[in-house]
Amino acid sequence: MDADALRQLAKLCQEGNLSSLEQQLTSGGPEAVHAARCKHYGRSGDTLLHYACRHGHRDVVEFLIRTVGMDVEVYNNDYKRPLHEAASMSRGECVSYLLAEGAKVDSLKKADWTPLMMACTRRDLPVIQELLQHRADPALANKDGWNCFHVACREGDPLVVRHLLLVAPDVWRTESKTRRTPLHTAAMHGCEEVVSVLLERCGYSPDSRDSCGVTPFMDAVRNGHVSLARLLLEKHQASPTAADILGAQPVHQVAVTGQEEALRFLVQELHVDVNQRATSIQLAALHYAAKEGHTSMLNTLLELGADLHARDRKGRTALHMASIGQHAEAVRTLLRLGLADCEDASGTTARQLAVKPHVVRVFEEPHC
Repeated sequence: MDADALRQLAKLCQEGNLSSLEQQLTSGGPEAVHAARCKHYGRSGDTLLHYACRHGHRDVVEFLIRTVGMDVEVYNNDYKRPLHEAASMSRGECVSYLLAEGAKVDSLKKADWTPLMMACTRRDLPVIQELLQHRADPALANKDGWNCFHVACREGDPLVVRHLLLVAPDVWRTESKTRRTPLHTAAMHGCEEVVSVLLERCGYSPDSRDSCGVTPFMDAVRNGHVSLARLLLEKHQASPTAADILGAQPVHQVAVTGQEEALRFLVQELHVDVNQRATSIQLAALHYAAKEGHTSMLNTLLELGADLHARDRKGRTALHMASIGQHAEAVRTLLRLGLADCEDASGTTARQLAVKPHVVRVFEEPHC
């Protein structure tokens, strides 16, 4: 078959036009059937069966397997099988048919993702139940150490999470290769209902830490999920002053991400010291905000009592950090607030750290 005819076959499979597909293959004879069975398309290497499963055309799927003779386990360049496609796109009828035809329920695509993991990205409970009924293993982990429970907790459907705990009560006892738990994942993504389920049903210890020392509470506040952070404080005795491996506390982390509501929550409600230093090199929240160029956060920190003239272990002020980050507006804000340029412990001024022309020009403005 020529290239145009092959493209037409792919289009018919994507559209679910079974009658036209049958007609074209019949008129093309054995050569057309062989091409339909063996052709891989484009950079992804998808086949007609991948297309039909992705778009949920169960009748086309059956025709390709029963009549054309396509292998139910055919894979593309990412080792993705038709079952991965059907599961990832919530194509329940196709999932059921492929499993009935002998598709391997725990086949692995690139990065070791199973169809069950793919189904959990869609929050589709019936598809997830179908895979589990065919003995999909919820404990299998991908190359990053995530199992399907991590994925479900990221997506945030409490019904899916409860069902996985029902069929596999110990599935929560898992960590990624960076030691992140599903509780970290749910907290990071603001999945408050799921966090409630996890605190109710699972035995996570308070302030469990990943390989960087980050706790679920830190994940919640640095991503701006204040109500979820309150839940962790009330129901899990989380610490608002726990430190990561660099000595950074939540007050420093919210300064990095620019979460002003979370900062006010920490300082005004929890009475966290706004001038608390990270133990690594004695950076204050003001230093972190300046380095990231969060101008509004700088003003909020100062409103809450941050020390404008604080220096880190190397004698650097927030102005030095703003210059290191090449953030012109942050430099301008700090100068207008009255922070004068000065030398750090090595004799370097903030102005000398300015590299980009638009930052250098700020130091030449009248207020400097």
